[in-house]
Amino acid sequence: MAQIKKRTLVNGDARYDVRWRTPDHKVHNQTFHRKREADNFVTKLSHDRMTGYSVDPAGGRKTVTDLTEQWLQSNPGKRANTIGRDRSALNAHILPAIGAHQLRSVHQADVQRLVNGWAEHLAPSTVGRTYGTLRAAFGYAVSADLIGRSPCRDIRLPATVRRKRPVLGPEEVAAMAEALDERCRAMVWVAALLGLRWGEVAGLRVGSLDLLGRTLVVSEIVTRDAHGRSVIGPPKSEAGLRTLSMPEALVEMLAEQLARSGLTAADRHAYVFPAPGGTPWSYANFRLRMWLPAMSAAGHTGVGFHDLRRTAATAMVVGNVDLKTAGNRLGHSDPRLTLAIYAQATTEADRGAAETVGRQFSAAMEGSARNGPRDGRAIKDARTRSSGGRNPR
Repeated sequence: MAQIKKRTLVNGDARYDVRWRTPDHKVHNQTFHRKREADNFVTKLSHDRMTGYSVDPAGGRKTVTDLTEQWLQSNPGKRANTIGRDRSALNAHILPAIGAHQLRSVHQADVQRLVNGWAEHLAPSTVGRTYGTLRAAFGYAVSADLIGRSPCRDIRLPATVRRKRPVLGPEEVAAMAEALDERCRAMVWVAALLGLRWGEVAGLRVGSLDLLGRTLVVSEIVTRDAHGRSVIGPPKSEAGLRTLSMPEALVEMLAEQLARSGLTAADRHAYVFPAPGGTPWSYANFRLRMWLPAMSAAGHTGVGFHDLRRTAATAMVVGNVDLKTAGNRLGHSDPRLTLAIYAQATTEADRGAAETVGRQFSAAMEGSARNGPRDGRAIKDARTRSSGGRNPR
């Protein structure tokens, strides 16, 4: 039960000390200048106790730096590379600005000013990811009863413009593969035909391949630890652990890859696409030493390795592979991701859709045309004008 004790200062002013004990048996004190403020505080304490909700008054005095460290250690199931990404955002953009601030001193307007400052020199997507880190940390502070309300609310973020990524054709994929060093050439085809992520391709071992059965098992990926170092770990989700059938052409290419490297089935723990020294590639090294020079030489500057995965996804959708099968092959936990994130309408697919719909209505359209006025010259002139004066085919 909270108690209020009045005391008088030397100058005659009154102060009201509230003393109470929290459920963890810690005793706290807080001083107020007015009796009404003390009474209101006691009423709130009583209400919080009855409803099972209580905020640690000392929690608000924690600094943002203290909070983020506690938050990073609070989830034992968080992946190491996620922790590393969060630490990077904290160290680069959040802690230098408000790390020394107490939680109770950070308000919604402060967060909005912080976001506005980021937007002046960071890409909108980076601002969104950085703000997401800060919001998650303050969300933890609320759930841990350190503060009663998060300042990360009603925050306006810069608009993110989704860049249209390229959908590559067979000739383009072939040109990209040919531009790469022969040690990495088959990586392009594995990603383009099977839709594997870069980390899944880089983590393939000889034992992952069953060339006779024409299957490939995705069970390990190259990822990063909390300090940004490349490590081998499990797929990012349970759906990422999968066995994929391979087309015969890819099987033959992988057989040639193993033969060129002097690898046999006995070398099951060896990497199919190792970096110099036999260790797996790190993404940064692969991108700088192999990918970027090759894409420049092939005339595909701006194309990323992940675009190969997107190309595979789109090819399956355009080829009428059902979404469940496509999602399983891509390692999606929700098949709707296949359409929402990867599938892009190509020019050929769009024209094919137009022809499909047109065939269904062609008879009715022809009948309508026969019943209406027909002026061949006027129609031809209209088509010519709409095509900019060119003679339409």
